[in-house]
Amino acid sequence: MAVREDIPTTGKTNERPGTKAVVRHVRMSAYKARVVLDLIRGKDVQTADEILKFSERDAAIVIRKALHSAVANAEHNDDQIADDLYVSACFADEGKTLRRFRPRARGRASRIRKRTCHITIIVSRLPEDRLERKRAKDASRPGSRAARVAGQQLEQQGRRRRRRNRGGGGVAEEQGIVDQQEAAVDQADAVQDELPATDAPETTAEAEGIVDQQEAAVDAVAEESEPTAREIAEAEEEQGIVDPDAQVAAAAEEEEEK
Repeated sequence: MAVREDIPTTGKTNERPGTKAVVRHVRMSAYKARVVLDLIRGKDVQTADEILKFSERDAAIVIRKALHSAVANAEHNDDQIADDLYVSACFADEGKTLRRFRPRARGRASRIRKRTCHITIIVSRLPEDRLERKRAKDASRPGSRAARVAGQQLEQQGRRRRRRNRGGGGVAEEQGIVDQQEAAVDQADAVQDELPATDAPETTAEAEGIVDQQEAAVDAVAEESEPTAREIAEAEEEQGIVDPDAQVAAAAEEEEEK
C-alpha cells in the first residue's frame, strides 16, 4: 500500500483547494470505503478521528491513516493548525481489479473479482464563523484544550494580582509597566479629594442644653477613682514607705499648682 502526499494546485478543474493525501490500491471495494467516508465528510478533524476510531468497519483503519497523513501535510507543508482543519472533501475511486478463478463442477472455472480502490482525503481550514463557534464550544467543554488554556490565563491573572498586592508594583513602575485599572482608581480618588467639603452644621447636645446623665456619672467616677500624686505620697509616708518617684511627682504637682 503506497501513500502519496501531494499539495494540490488550483490550475485544474478536477482539483479542489486544500491539502490532500491519497492512498492507492487499497484491497477493498470502493463501495465499502464510501460508506465510511460519508460519515466524516464535512466534519472537523477531531470529530472525524473519533468517528473512525470507534467505527467497526475495516475501511476505517485505512481511512484514519489517510486522515492523519493529510493533517500532517497541512501542518508541515502549508503551515496550518490542526485544530482549525476539517474534511472538506473525501472520495474513493475504483482501482485495478484482480481476476482469480475457482474450479467448479464438470471441469469448469468461475471468475473471482478482487476489487481495489484509491482513497483521497482533502482537509481545509474552517470558515471564520464556524471556527468561532467551534472554539466557543471547546472552551465550554471541561477537559478540552481550550478550557485548559482559559484556566491557565485566569491563573496567570491571579498571580499577577497577588504579586501586585504584595508590593510588586514598584518593580513594574521601574520597568515602565503601567496598570491601567490602578491608574483609573487613583485618578478617581484624586477627583474625589478635590471636591469641596459639604459638611452639615453640627448641633451638639451641650449647645442645646442637653446633658447626658450616663456620661456625666462615668466622668465623676473616673475623677474620684484617680488619686493625685500628692495623695499617693502622703499615703506612703503614713505607712512608712519612702518612694523617691512619688515624692518627685508630688513636688512637680505642687509647682504646677503654684
